[in-house]
Amino acid sequence: MISTKWNLNTHQSDFMIRAKNSIIAYLDSSFNKLSSTIDIDNNQLINANIEFVLDVNKKEGKLEHIDSNLNLKDFIDSNQYPFVTFKSISFEKINNDINFVKGNLTINNITKVVELDTKIASLESNNDSSKVILEIIGEINRSDFGLYSNSNQQLNGLLIGSNINITANLEFETNN
Repeated sequence: MISTKWNLNTHQSDFMIRAKNSIIAYLDSSFNKLSSTIDIDNNQLINANIEFVLDVNKKEGKLEHIDSNLNLKDFIDSNQYPFVTFKSISFEKINNDINFVKGNLTINNITKVVELDTKIASLESNNDSSKVILEIIGEINRSDFGLYSNSNQQLNGLLIGSNINITANLEFETNN
C-alpha cells in the first residue's frame, strides 16, 4: 500500500452539537488545533487518528440555535472552559461501511472515553488532487459532561433530552 499524506482543510470542516431535533451550535472554522491522519486503501477507510481542539468562543461561522431560546452558552461555560477537545485512542474497522473511532472527549473540563461512528461521506479524485470527507457521528449523555442548562429550558413544552448528538465533518485533501 502506498502511503498518502492527507491534509485537513479546516475551512471546509465543521462540528455540530445537536439536542432533540434542534441545532444548538454549528461551529464552522472553530478548529484551533487539528492533528489528524487517515489511511485509505481501495476507497475504504482503514485507519483514522484524529485530534482536534475547538474554540467555542470563536466567532467566525458560528451559528447558534435559531428555533428556540437555547444557546450553546446554556450548556458550556465558555468563559471558564472555552474548548472542546477530542483525541482518538483507537480505530476499529468492522467492515467497509462500519468503522469506529474511540477517544477522549473533553467538554467543560470533563473527559470521558466515547466511541464515534466514522465513515467516508464523499471521496473525489482527479488528476491534480483528491478530496475525502470523513463524517464522525456520536451521541453523548449531556450530564456526563456537565452540560446542564442554566435554566429550566423547554422546547415546545418538552424538556430537552438527556442525550446530545455530535457530528464532525472533516475534509482531507491531497495533491496527486
